[in-house]
Amino acid sequence: MSAVIKSAPPGQAVRSEAPPAIEGRPQEKTVSPQQWIGFFAMVFGIFMAVLDIQIVASSLQQIQAGLSATQEEITWVQTSYLVAEVVIIPLSGWLGRALSTRYLFVLSCGGFTLMSLLCALAWNLPSMVAFRALQGVFGGAMIPSVFAVIYTLFPPRLQPTMSIVVGMVVTVAPTAGPVLGGYLTDAVSWKTLFLVNLLPGVLVCMATWLYLRVDEPDWALLKRIDFRGILYIIIFLGSLQYVLEEGVKEEWFDSREIVFFSLVAAASGIALFCRELTISHPIVDLWAFRNRNFAVGCVFSFILGTGLYTIIYLMPVYLGTVKGLNSLQIGQYIMVTGMFQFASAFVAGPLAKVLDSRLMLALGLCGYGLGSWLNGNLTHEAGYWEFFVPQALRGFSLMFCFLPINTLALGTLPPEEVKNASGLYNLMRNLGGAIGLAVANTMMIQLNKQHYAVLREGITPGSAQAQAMLGGLQERFSGSALPDNELAALKQLYGLVMREAEVLTLNALFHGLALVFLLALLLMPWVSRVSAAKGKEAGGH
Repeated sequence: MSAVIKSAPPGQAVRSEAPPAIEGRPQEKTVSPQQWIGFFAMVFGIFMAVLDIQIVASSLQQIQAGLSATQEEITWVQTSYLVAEVVIIPLSGWLGRALSTRYLFVLSCGGFTLMSLLCALAWNLPSMVAFRALQGVFGGAMIPSVFAVIYTLFPPRLQPTMSIVVGMVVTVAPTAGPVLGGYLTDAVSWKTLFLVNLLPGVLVCMATWLYLRVDEPDWALLKRIDFRGILYIIIFLGSLQYVLEEGVKEEWFDSREIVFFSLVAAASGIALFCRELTISHPIVDLWAFRNRNFAVGCVFSFILGTGLYTIIYLMPVYLGTVKGLNSLQIGQYIMVTGMFQFASAFVAGPLAKVLDSRLMLALGLCGYGLGSWLNGNLTHEAGYWEFFVPQALRGFSLMFCFLPINTLALGTLPPEEVKNASGLYNLMRNLGGAIGLAVANTMMIQLNKQHYAVLREGITPGSAQAQAMLGGLQERFSGSALPDNELAALKQLYGLVMREAEVLTLNALFHGLALVFLLALLLMPWVSRVSAAKGKEAGGH
């Protein structure tokens, strides 16, 4: 039966006309074929947006050469996108209510596609940074919209399945980004990283415009814009993201810039919370945190973001620095996680209809924690299959985390609150990733120095083991044409010590990440029961 779109008051969801309710059963919304097309177009749109966060990560050297930038300057190609994306995400809820999901998504996807073209045409570093920042603004506005549509368009029985679909996109895209980016750069050019968005971007805009109507714009909201609140959000999140991105390179509070932006972030953050909690029409409704499940769900989303983005960063470092693998080989290792994420979707979806969300989440947290712990027990001698098991376990467990967290956070909220809450929910995941990366980078530097110092103490002229190792290395170089075998052996020994220090450091970080996920189980008593199959069972109000 085709659905008939009815008009609705401004800002309210446009619901499909449902068939008459069968006696003894609640009336259920139906989704038309056109709406299905529109929804999956949106899903592909956020795949492009999330993919572009990491797609340049493996190609920064080529972009650096193309733009004649320094190694320090080129990091802004990625930082500018992340800062802009984090700033716009919490504003997307208000923008969605004012413009409607359809208008906002088409505008965002169109802007994202145009900025992709301009990034490919960038003539110097400032132009690239500016276009990447605007690309982050438009890309960030798309992401929360899809989460909101899950709970406003689909009936409760379909919400777990749609959450799985979106979850696969959000978790697989960051993993696939560096792999795809490296391949495109090697095969064609770094400009292809951006040009590849053009045709899909146009098609997504057309499909969303033609087929997706879930609500109507509330133009009245544009007459009472909280400009001060918007300014506080931009300053707070922009400063915070800058501190997290640049803190490690600037040695944190030894830098005046980091101290300044930290104080700015603290002051604007306090001002933002005071204003948004007291005015009648806030740009970001922080009162959503009164819902206990939503508040705890955001904490879990923060933890999930920490694990997801930290692992994406640590694994290539381990495989490249310790194992000495090239980009293609690293991609082959890492894609194991993506394959098992995809496979788990066919298991987690059906289980979500029969299992308590809390039990599913506990299984996911334990599995992800165990996979990280096993990763922390490996050495430089570990081969593909030794890495296979931890990655498979993490990948399979990720969907068991994402689906129940999504249900717990958004499944108990009234439909009119979902848009705003979706922005906050996605913001927490991104902040978790940013803070996790900052902490991991800082600890990596400190632990590496400590482990190197400890290992170096054991290599002394009086150490029989050190002398035996040095003698073996000298013997290996004796048949070479090197002018100084002893110097070559000492350099080789230094490299071995550095490698072992790197192994100990990365293993400690993997173990620390595992403990974070296992300790997250302590939050379970604060989660009210909610059935993914029933969707709207109250909890935490």
